[in-house]
Amino acid sequence: MTIHPATNLCPSETYCRALGDELRRLRRRREWTRKDLQKRLPSNISLQTLATYELGTRQCSVARLVELCLALDEQPETLIAKVHRRVFPDNPGCIRVSLTHVVADSQPELLPLRRWAESQLRQHKPSGSDEVLLSLAAIECMAELCAIPAADLTAHLLTLRCPNDR
Repeated sequence: MTIHPATNLCPSETYCRALGDELRRLRRRREWTRKDLQKRLPSNISLQTLATYELGTRQCSVARLVELCLALDEQPETLIAKVHRRVFPDNPGCIRVSLTHVVADSQPELLPLRRWAESQLRQHKPSGSDEVLLSLAAIECMAELCAIPAADLTAHLLTLRCPNDR
């Protein structure tokens, strides 16, 4: 079994957690409680089941996922695409990271990286996204600026990937 390097989970567990995060985000964006969502579903899904879907501790069937998406006014294929982009980098060898998490990182040697991330957040504030995709070449340049080996920076950036807590 393959283990996902950023989360130490197998890919299906990582995928379930990312899917749960996206479902929770959709529900919260509508300012609904789980009970509000439950009332909008045609089938009888318990609040506990909804919670386990959102936590990513339980897989849901395709039919159940479609039902949830329709209730949340989200196309299932759009939701799956979001989840897939979070779990798998767009390009082999690239890492998608959260600029907010880079800025919050307190390691002194990463000060140049934090300053860059702050600048990126200011520039991209209108888009609302704090995610960037870093190529290996960009990581190598950043590692040189931080005076640390590229492998060490890569390992650290994997902990700052677009996280499960959003």
